[in-house]
Amino acid sequence: MKLNRESITRFIKMNQRVLKVAKRPDREEYLNVSKITGIGIIIIGVVGFVITLIAQLIQY
Repeated sequence: MKLNRESITRFIKMNQRVLKVAKRPDREEYLNVSKITGIGIIIIGVVGFVITLIAQLIQY
């Protein structure tokens, strides 16, 4: 891809449009995303623990 003045200007305009549309999450939305992320981390940890436990039981 050639980098010229026109392509850089177009890229900047597209980014400005995204920043104008984007909004800061309110407190409720932030808390919901935090809860979901936390639950996902816990689930991945439990699955990893179970897999490790099964692998250790199979070895003995």
